[in-house]
Amino acid sequence: MVNKPVAEACLRNQQPIAEILQQYLGDQRCLLEIGSGTGQHAVYCAERLPQLQWQPTELAGNIAGIDLWRRDAGLDNILPPLILDLDQPWPQVAADNIFTANTVHFVSQASVDNLFAQAGQRLPVKGLLMIYGPFNQGHQYTSEGNRGLDQWLKTSVNPQAGIKDIGDITTLAAVNNLTLIARHTMPANNLMLVFRR
Repeated sequence: MVNKPVAEACLRNQQPIAEILQQYLGDQRCLLEIGSGTGQHAVYCAERLPQLQWQPTELAGNIAGIDLWRRDAGLDNILPPLILDLDQPWPQVAADNIFTANTVHFVSQASVDNLFAQAGQRLPVKGLLMIYGPFNQGHQYTSEGNRGLDQWLKTSVNPQAGIKDIGDITTLAAVNNLTLIARHTMPANNLMLVFRR
């Protein structure tokens, strides 16, 4: 028996994330979410963007929890979650736009490279890649909280994980035919970066 997972961070940031998504995706039809975590963002945001078909994805171990959220919500616009590992071949799935929250700092730079490479290949012209999370600026932490988070990630999660620099991310995007068109300041020293193919 799988209990429905709850991430406290999602409860804190889901409203501001949904508000930004509504600004950009109000007339869109299909969104691929990378690293759906518990599935809370999918449910909260899909409920507020009913015209948007939301495709959650995650590592295999998290699929059951996401499906509990999806089934309990009873929303027609959330598709069954798919297994997706940034470092493995991606499933064939429509991706008019791509969104990911609190993923980039949890994975290695190689995984981030793969994310941008796939986004650059899969997104249609004018398709968006939207990334929420903490970023360094000028290779400096933007807060002591982010410094502590980075150290925790590297010691407790993955030595290759860590907060990425916005300049490096922008350069990586350009290599993959993606242009940074907006950066939104979000709660708790996070940003929402919006790239367009």
